Amino acid sequence: MTPQAHLRVARPTDHLAEVVRFYRDGLGFEGLGQFKDHGGFDGVMLGHRGQAYHLEFTCKRGHPAGRAPTKDNLLVFYLPDAAEWRQALERMHLHGFEPLPSFNPYWDRHGRTFEDPDGYRVVLQNAAWGAP
Repeated sequence: MTPQAHLRVARPTDHLAEVVRFYRDGLGFEGLGQFKDHGGFDGVMLGHRGQAYHLEFTCKRGHPAGRAPTKDNLLVFYLPDAAEWRQALERMHLHGFEPLPSFNPYWDRHGRTFEDPDGYRVVLQNAAWGAP
């Protein structure tokens, strides 16, 4: 991989509208693109313009995607600024999303864990990421 690579995390969902609401409204991602009936798939890309990553959620009619395989399937976002972290938590609360205990208690020390409509979890970690 090169530093110029762009990361797309793509996964299917049975609840496209609800998942979009969680990531767009709750977490504050922007809609970057969408498609309808592209080979039988509908999809939405969410992220932040100019950043080196985005999320894609797809739905194929008649093909169930199912739920997350475990409670430890995580996306972790490091928010080192305490005020920014609190604002992110408040935004989630205002949109009806409440934290729950993390499967791995490590994430509860400096973070809060939320579960999307498919059972995948997102951690908002009040810390700076640093390579071990």
